[in-house]
Amino acid sequence: MFRRVIQPGDRVIFRMHKYGFRPGRRAADVQPAQHGESYSYRVNKFWLVTGCLENGRLELKTRRGKTHVVAENDPNLRRANFLELFWFAARFPR
Repeated sequence: MFRRVIQPGDRVIFRMHKYGFRPGRRAADVQPAQHGESYSYRVNKFWLVTGCLENGRLELKTRRGKTHVVAENDPNLRRANFLELFWFAARFPR
């Protein structure tokens, strides 16, 4: 199946796994810990690709200006589709 390579300027969604005592309203797949004192959950992060680095790594920028480096073939990373670009437009960096 043909898959377009992620390029600078693309908007991507990164599925981040988190742990904490109080998952936020955007948390998904909430699972309690074994003894119930905390939770593991997943949150979608809406980032912009700012650069392609060597060894298949991407530099990503958050809405607040932070940068992250992630492997291009990371299973938690995907390009946003047309509806997500429209529906979540305010969550992506400008």
